[in-house]
Amino acid sequence: MAQITVTAEKTIGADAEKVFAAIGDYHGTRPRILTDHFSEYEVREGGRGEGTKVHWKLAATSKRVRDCLMSVSVPDGSTLVERDANSSMVTTWTVSPAAGGARVRIVTTWNGAGGIGGFFERAFAPKGLQRIYDEQLAKLEAELTG
Repeated sequence: MAQITVTAEKTIGADAEKVFAAIGDYHGTRPRILTDHFSEYEVREGGRGEGTKVHWKLAATSKRVRDCLMSVSVPDGSTLVERDANSSMVTTWTVSPAAGGARVRIVTTWNGAGGIGGFFERAFAPKGLQRIYDEQLAKLEAELTG
């Protein structure tokens, strides 16, 4: 099994602290920036940053739906980490000051499948997930600057 990594980045015209707070707001901002690929979104514990537990289903394709139960940690004031209890998936959101606002970087890693299925996963999943993240980042920008 090879590890698969997907990265998406965007500079958003808002203060880095405001952007980071929005990313960690699982009751307000986060459900509003989800794409149609997400369903069954539910905050199960917490709702703001550290200690939050949130569930969703992610349909990367019509045939591939991941049932995600994410536990959130905030190792520092600019990084938010979501670990899936149902798989090896880890998503890290990093916010840093940038010219014109804040740079948001999303990195997701997971252990890919083996065999022919793994070949197709490695070939197509990163581009599909990156498109989903690009759409989420655009919605985040609209949310914070619109």
